[in-house]
Amino acid sequence: MSRKAAVIALTALAPVSWGSTYAVTTEFLPPDRPLFTGLMRALPAGLALLALTRTLPRGAWWWKSAVLGALNIGAFFPLLFLAAYRLPGGVAAVVGSVGPLFVVGLAALLLGERPTLRALLAAVAAAFGVSLVVLKAGAAFDLVGVLAGLASAVSMSAGTVLTKRWGRPEGVGPLALTGWQLSAGGLLIAPVAFLVEGAPPVLDARGLAGYAYLALANTAVAYWLWFRGIERLTATAVTLLGPLSPLTAAVVGWVALGQALGPVQLIGMVIAFGATLAGQWATRPRPATPRTFSCAERKAQKLSMDAIGPGVRR
Repeated sequence: MSRKAAVIALTALAPVSWGSTYAVTTEFLPPDRPLFTGLMRALPAGLALLALTRTLPRGAWWWKSAVLGALNIGAFFPLLFLAAYRLPGGVAAVVGSVGPLFVVGLAALLLGERPTLRALLAAVAAAFGVSLVVLKAGAAFDLVGVLAGLASAVSMSAGTVLTKRWGRPEGVGPLALTGWQLSAGGLLIAPVAFLVEGAPPVLDARGLAGYAYLALANTAVAYWLWFRGIERLTATAVTLLGPLSPLTAAVVGWVALGQALGPVQLIGMVIAFGATLAGQWATRPRPATPRTFSCAERKAQKLSMDAIGPGVRR
């Protein structure tokens, strides 16, 4: 396996893990507490990573971490849950699957990643495949839900591109950066959750196990792999792994919850999965920016070359 393929495979584990969120939420957690669930996913995971890495932001990274935490977590989770509650699950998943198209545009604007026709086709094909898997006849559309779903996709897309653009401080690993973002996002969700949903529910052993899974595997590890992938791949390539989440949710629903998958759903899964694979090799890395030398640097370089002598230069 090549190095790039290994990075893609590890990064893909993040959306695969996120695909289990629906099943865990419905089978293990208290009903009708989406914001509290978002809070329990983000804040404990972020604080655990902060304790593990013992590294806090410095300088400009305080506000950068807050911005990234808001886009990737703090705004994304509530908007996503609002869309899920206002729309049928299939419609919400399709609205969210347009995220790669937003990333293509933002990456071209902020990162200089010129979009390729193959990348655009892969993004459209992946969204079409997801729609075949999750949409049902007679699905209702709610304007507020659609807008919330689009806003959540824009939020996550902007967070992905800015994570790529800003990178991370020298000497700070992706685990610490993940902890900063999860902590900032969780702190943003906390007051909203308590104002909207009230006091936390009483949890039994089943609920505690569900939240522990979501906080550790589904969030701390998954987001670490996601941000690590953003660092090593193009932003467009990473976001084109996103459709693996609704595809995994469909498979988990079929295996664990007894939900049926018909021929149309299977065809959609093949299309979306094929587009996801094609998207990994349909993007170009950001071209290196040639260094521009000043007049003084050019003169110093010429003097050093003259000192070496013509017999050494080639």
